[in-house]
Amino acid sequence: MSTPSHPSSDTAPADIALVISDVDGTLVTSDKRLTPAARAAVRSLGEAGIAFTIASSRPPIGLKPLAAELGLTLPMGAFNGSTLVAPDLTILSETLIPAEAARAAARLFAEAGLDIWVFAEGRWNLTDPHGPYTDLERRTLVTEPHAVNDLAPLLGRAAKIVGVSADAGHLAACEARVAAALGAGADVHRSQAYYLDVTPPGVGKAGFVDAMSRHLGIPPSRIATLGDAGNDVPMFARSGFSVAMGNAAPAVQAAARAVTAGNDADGFAKAIAEFILRR
Repeated sequence: MSTPSHPSSDTAPADIALVISDVDGTLVTSDKRLTPAARAAVRSLGEAGIAFTIASSRPPIGLKPLAAELGLTLPMGAFNGSTLVAPDLTILSETLIPAEAARAAARLFAEAGLDIWVFAEGRWNLTDPHGPYTDLERRTLVTEPHAVNDLAPLLGRAAKIVGVSADAGHLAACEARVAAALGAGADVHRSQAYYLDVTPPGVGKAGFVDAMSRHLGIPPSRIATLGDAGNDVPMFARSGFSVAMGNAAPAVQAAARAVTAGNDADGFAKAIAEFILRR
């Protein structure tokens, strides 16, 4: 477990109005639970007059249980922020992956031997409903996949494409190759060691920070962000204050202004208490 690192007096947040948290690896534990401490931390933010919302690689349906448990009222960022959704799952805005990039990503994933999931038309689509990590995703999203014989017809309407593999090293190598091949056509990041996500270009979590800044009429400097993965680094750079989880990779921790404990050691709650409310 990483020990929380305290920001110096000249970097500590002074006037935070909104906290945006990643979900998996950050807000919830490895078995996808909200701890009592995490719930209490969100309540404490509200009591202090600080707004709270979430940005995640999950589809909208995967955010609904969290919105209910935490009583969220602000827009949430699904698919790394490329889809803005209300707590009742009303779609507020949606950007899809360009069809050419989606087809290229699917081809590259197939060549690499990855299982492929396509999130399109409001569903989690795949060809093998019993493939690797499908049971974990069922528990995470609290929904069933939609099995199809052919994913190709969905690639022109995809909000996210996921390459799935239990081989973390292979997936890391795939990330670099796919990102280089797609270039500016799509954003490519691992959201977990076993998931490689392709999402619409230029509208990731940094864009969600900007969207919430406009929505609330506050500058990004008054927004704090928490996360654990490479797809969180852009929102770290865009927000006024950032906290990486203790379970994050060294490069992710280096990109943040402070580091808290891991997600299985109530790092989220500790970060809220130590870095946001201790002002």
